[in-house]
Amino acid sequence: MAEPREPKYQWGQPVTTAVDLINDGSYPDVPLDALLAAAGSKGEIVNVGVVKETGVPVYLVEFPDGKVVGVFEEELVSV
Repeated sequence: MAEPREPKYQWGQPVTTAVDLINDGSYPDVPLDALLAAAGSKGEIVNVGVVKETGVPVYLVEFPDGKVVGVFEEELVSV
């Protein structure tokens, strides 16, 4: 287990996706490789966690369509 890195974004913070978010198989009931959120989509951080093995922050971002997607820092930009 790696030491957790300090998250760049905080709970409740508005963000925009920097890239298209594609289902890698971790989003249920949506086909593999389906578009979850297009680059430029606005959302809000609703939870901040960490990948235990690497210590990398992961963010749950809620989008206006109701989808809540796990996203890494490099896939986000602050609003």
